[in-house]
Amino acid sequence: MAGTRLPVVQTAGLCKTFKDFWRRPRVEAVKDLDMHIHAGEVFGLLGPNGSGKTTTIKMLLGLLYPSHGRISLFGKPPTDVSVKGRIGFLPEESYLYRFLTARETLDFFGRLFRLPRRIREERTTHLLDMVGLSHEAHRPVGEFSKGMARRIGLAQALINDPEFLILDEPTSGLDPIGARQIKDVIRQLGQKGKTILLSSHVLSDVEDVCDRVTILYGGQEQAVGDIDDLLCQRDVTQITIPALSEETIHEVRELITRLEKKDADVTHPRHKLEDFFLQIVGQAQAADIKTSGARAGGEVPEFLQTATASEVVDLVGSLVAAGVKPEAPVAAITRPVVKDHVDPSSDVLNELLGKDQNEPDEPDESPMATTTDLPIAPAKPPVSADSGVIDALLQGEPQASEDDESSESNT
Repeated sequence: MAGTRLPVVQTAGLCKTFKDFWRRPRVEAVKDLDMHIHAGEVFGLLGPNGSGKTTTIKMLLGLLYPSHGRISLFGKPPTDVSVKGRIGFLPEESYLYRFLTARETLDFFGRLFRLPRRIREERTTHLLDMVGLSHEAHRPVGEFSKGMARRIGLAQALINDPEFLILDEPTSGLDPIGARQIKDVIRQLGQKGKTILLSSHVLSDVEDVCDRVTILYGGQEQAVGDIDDLLCQRDVTQITIPALSEETIHEVRELITRLEKKDADVTHPRHKLEDFFLQIVGQAQAADIKTSGARAGGEVPEFLQTATASEVVDLVGSLVAAGVKPEAPVAAITRPVVKDHVDPSSDVLNELLGKDQNEPDEPDESPMATTTDLPIAPAKPPVSADSGVIDALLQGEPQASEDDESSESNT
């Protein structure tokens, strides 16, 4: 899928050395890595534990600074805030707020990207259906199995419609059905123009979905190329035809021996265990046998069909400009005087992430939305379950109810 356009990801002489307390080199995690990923390509990053895969991903995300070398994402360094909104990331471990439901979790990440309420609701509904969690939308994620947590983790990585998607062990903890569904989603996203970096220890996953791979060992690139070219056994010829009679097989063997002076090994091909397993489970699902696990996922949502630039305000960019308050569309809102012992970070987060009633394009229909002069101590308005839980989270003051405590103890 290589094209003439500038690659989405480019690294040149990339190195990362971790040092000890005395600034002495301790571990050379990545060494002289030259890598490029083109737009619309599903690229596999392989290697055993300690080969530098996670370190490379963290440098691509701007979480680690390289010791030497250069990195380019969309033609810019990874520290450039303008590229953050164009990236989706599923880490190896899904770090989610246990007391939020699946729907609240996606709404929370949508608010981090400052998506309007209508778009958040639409994307949340479509993504939950895609990962097969629509029937568990109002269940706290703290009660989810690891496989279900991976599904909701993939959904949050797609909430901002990223152009470049980084997946670190996306099928970890999933059963064969979930793993196949995730691989199908990855293939469909690649066909729709998304650029994907897949890091996995499950080699069959990489073989099934990736266009190109690079194999790391000791922080260095050991092999890179198209998956078909790397795996093709050119010293072996395979002929696949429907079942033959014993007489025909005998004649074919004699012909090969006479012409090529070689013996032919005739065997029956085997199904992959994954395919056979899915066939049996499909028959059980067709018989309408009930299950409490995740269900079959739906189609890839329409908003993920094309890889367009994300039109969202980047979170880090908002942090840089957090001190500047946006202008109200009609009249400036009078803020109450900040009291003593109030954490200033809560006001920054509120300005950054915004309450629904402050969204100019889609104002909230609650009574607070029409208030222009807020009193110092307003009466607590009735709020929905979603906004109440999320607002408490964003203000850093989650209130645990008796139901929450009982749920946590059951978990």
